Amino acid sequence: MTRVGTLDVLTFNLNNPSVERAERQLAYLAARPEHVLVLTETADSGGCAFLEERFTAAGYSVTFPRPEQRGERGAMIVSRLATRPLETGVDYLPHRAVGVTVDTDEGPLDVIGLYVPSRNGTPEKTERKRTFLQACRSELAAGAGGARLVIGDFNVLEPAHVPRYRFFSPFEYEFYDWFAAAGYSDAFRAVHPEALEYSWVGKTGDGYRYDHAFVSGRLASELRGCSYVHEPRTMTGRLTDHSALTVGLATTAVALLAVADPTRAEGPAPALF
Repeated sequence: MTRVGTLDVLTFNLNNPSVERAERQLAYLAARPEHVLVLTETADSGGCAFLEERFTAAGYSVTFPRPEQRGERGAMIVSRLATRPLETGVDYLPHRAVGVTVDTDEGPLDVIGLYVPSRNGTPEKTERKRTFLQACRSELAAGAGGARLVIGDFNVLEPAHVPRYRFFSPFEYEFYDWFAAAGYSDAFRAVHPEALEYSWVGKTGDGYRYDHAFVSGRLASELRGCSYVHEPRTMTGRLTDHSALTVGLATTAVALLAVADPTRAEGPAPALF
């Protein structure tokens, strides 16, 4: 059994890529050092199928419940560690709350990837988001006492976010606050209490810290780093419209898979749809 001294996780918003952009994203993600990749804004599309097929062909563990509804989005978890399926219990838009369990020397560790729905001012989309957030609050509290990382694109801001945007509703800020009440800690704020960094920037230059990572239980004391990786958003020919977020945990993971380079892995030809 192969062991690694740390466990690192990256969340990366794919922005439902075309096959051409997915090829560039694959090259970037394959070169990252993290053991687990939580990929958000997935879809039942050619670009996401390409990523799933290439990582799978290279020996990675891939968990990707494809959204069945046309135009719907979700999350995918790609891991260089052996994983076991984790039922999150979120039964409303379940493809947006994807979980796996990996083993460490100190016991099992849950990784849950969230892609929270965005909304506009319509009652339908507001209620959709509210219902999903409530489902998460009802189900994710159960694992807060163990070793759990909840990470992804939450589409909510912290209440003390600078600048303050008036169009966010109390229920969205309450979701952020709920994590602390349930026993989780904001990994980025634990490492950078006062930093102003943004994972998405609008056309007018306004910044939003939408992408988050929360750790529970013993993981709070094992947190050794958490930072935004802006390169995918800011590089020439950018890969996505979000910055990535990386979390480092001082825990020893077990069952490291023997993976190949996914950019060279043979897989089915991508479907151009």
